[in-house]
Amino acid sequence: MSPKNNRYYKRWLWIIIVIGLIGWVVYNRLSGMSDSRGRQPGQEAIPVKIALVEQGPIELKRDFSGSLEATAEFTVAPKVGGRIERLEVDLADPVTRGQVVAHMDNDEHVQAVAQAQADLAVAKANLAEARNAFEIASREFNRVEALRQRGVASDSQLDTAQIGQLEKKAQLEVAEAQIIKAEAALETARIRLSYTEVRANWIGSDEQGVVAERLIDEGNTVSANSPLLTIVELNPIIGVIFVTEKDYARLDVDQTVWLNTDAYPGETFSGRITRIAPVFHQATRQARVELSIGNPDHRLKPGMFIRATVVLDRVDEAVIVPEQALTRRNDRTGLFVVPNGGRSAVWQEVSTGIREGDRVEITSGPVSGRVVVLGQQLLDDGSPVIIANGRTDKNEEPR
Repeated sequence: MSPKNNRYYKRWLWIIIVIGLIGWVVYNRLSGMSDSRGRQPGQEAIPVKIALVEQGPIELKRDFSGSLEATAEFTVAPKVGGRIERLEVDLADPVTRGQVVAHMDNDEHVQAVAQAQADLAVAKANLAEARNAFEIASREFNRVEALRQRGVASDSQLDTAQIGQLEKKAQLEVAEAQIIKAEAALETARIRLSYTEVRANWIGSDEQGVVAERLIDEGNTVSANSPLLTIVELNPIIGVIFVTEKDYARLDVDQTVWLNTDAYPGETFSGRITRIAPVFHQATRQARVELSIGNPDHRLKPGMFIRATVVLDRVDEAVIVPEQALTRRNDRTGLFVVPNGGRSAVWQEVSTGIREGDRVEITSGPVSGRVVVLGQQLLDDGSPVIIANGRTDKNEEPR
C-alpha cells in the first residue's frame, strides 16, 4: 500500500474512534440522567446544596422613578413701568425674602412725590385761611345776634351774618377734606416711588430662595407686571412619583421614602409622603404621589431624576428562605426540607408572603432546619441526599 493511502486510512480510523468515544459518553450521560430521575427512596443518595431557614425581619419594598420639583415658584415683576437701572441678583444667586432685586428709574416718581408734598402744603394753607375766615364769620354772627337782642340790629342783618358763618364753615370743611386728599396723594406717590425698588416677596416656610431664571436685562424698559426674575423655593423640595393601582393601596401619608439621584451616587436622601392624588390618569393608569424632602443646603435641584424606595410592608419575625428553594410540584408551591441531623429530603407545601431580593417569607407550612436550594429537581418526597455545600456562607450548613 502506498504511503498516501496509508495516511488516508489512518485518518479515517481516528475519526471512527473519536465518534465512538463521543457516542459512548453521550449514552452514559443519558443513562445516568434517566437513572437519576427514576430513583426511588432507598436508592443512591443525591448530592444537593442546602441553606438554613432564617427567622427575622423582612420588608416589602418598591422602587419608583420620578423627578424633583420646587416647593414654590414665583415670578418677580414690577408694579410700575419704567427702565431697569440695575439688577441686584443673577442666575443661581440666593435671594432672601423681602430683598431688593432690581432698581428702576425713579425720576418721575420722585417728582410726583415733590408735587404731592407741594399740593399738601397748599391745602394746609387753605385750611388755615378757611379756619380764620370761619372764626371771623362766627364772631360777626355773635356780635349781630347780641345787637339784635338789644334791638339795635334787624332780623335781616342777623340772617346775613348767619349765612356768612355757614358759608365759612362749609369752606373750612372743604379745606379739611382737601388736606385728607393731599395726604392720600402724597402717600400714593411715595408708595409708587417705593415700587421702583423691586422686592422679592413670597409666601412659604423658607426664608431663602434661588434665582432660577433671569428674564430681563439692565437698561430695558418694561411695563407694569412684566416678569423680571423667576425664583424658586428649594427647602423642602418636592419629589413626584407615579404609582400603579397595585401599590396605591399600600401607600399612606407620612410614610418614609428613601431617594437616590445620579447627581450624588452612593448617597441616600430621606423624605416622606405628603400628598397622594385621589384620581388616576386615564392614559397611564397611574396616580401622582408627592414627597417632601429636606434640602437645607439646596443640593437637590428641580428637574433632577430620582429613584424612590418605599417600604410598603414589614414583618419583624418572619420565616425566611432563599427564593431558589421554592419549587413547583403538581401545580403546588413548596420546598424540600432536610431536618437537622437527617439525610433525606421531605417535600412541604408552603404559602409565600413578602419577597425581598432573593429572600422569601413563608407564611404557612411548618418550615425549620435546612432547605434544598440546588438539586431539588432530582428529588422526590423522602429521597436520600448528600449535602454537597463545601465551604458555604453563613446561611448554609457545611457537609
